[in-house]
Amino acid sequence: MRLLLQPRILGTASLAAALSALACYPRLVLWLQRPTPVWYLEAVIFFCCIVLWGFVFAWHQPYTGRPALVLRPEPAPLAVATVGGIALALIWHGWLDPVLRPQLPEEYPPDWGHWLASVAFLLAFNQLFSIFAPVDWLMRLTQNRWVTAGLAGLMAAALFFYKTQKLAVSVPPSLLAVMLLCRLLAGLLVVWFYLRGGLPLVWWWGLLLESRLVPDFLK
Repeated sequence: MRLLLQPRILGTASLAAALSALACYPRLVLWLQRPTPVWYLEAVIFFCCIVLWGFVFAWHQPYTGRPALVLRPEPAPLAVATVGGIALALIWHGWLDPVLRPQLPEEYPPDWGHWLASVAFLLAFNQLFSIFAPVDWLMRLTQNRWVTAGLAGLMAAALFFYKTQKLAVSVPPSLLAVMLLCRLLAGLLVVWFYLRGGLPLVWWWGLLLESRLVPDFLK
């Protein structure tokens, strides 16, 4: 825990948290049913992100042996992320989106403005909350990449399963099983991308997946 309290770590985490809060602002403004004012949500995101980014900057390199910010990822992980991201985006767009869109319309942006706000929120907060910080916390806890990848993948599948339970119409068991399997495999891949290519490779993967929604509002 001493690493989290170092002035350098706190300063870097605070700067990253400020950038995350700024990137989340458009999504919060477009959230018409928000329960609290935007300034309050921005403050919550900022202070939470200080802790989450602290996990990343304090623990990623000491426990993985690689920097969190890799500006030149290795060719193999980059190729896998690109090809896999495009393939999964096509599968998700053609098979799963038609099922989920009627049940979760708020998850599907209707125009460019909403899409850009959604992508910024994903890259600035969602991936930090669901991937970067948990993986680095698990790496510190287990000090084992395989255990970390397995637990992170199971967590991604569990979060997705929880979201499906809130749908108005139940999902057929066979389709739910396929969706959970895809989510689990995607979670394992994302952890591998993060451990091999750092933040940029996971951002690239997320951007490819979100690009599947662009054709929907270009018609």
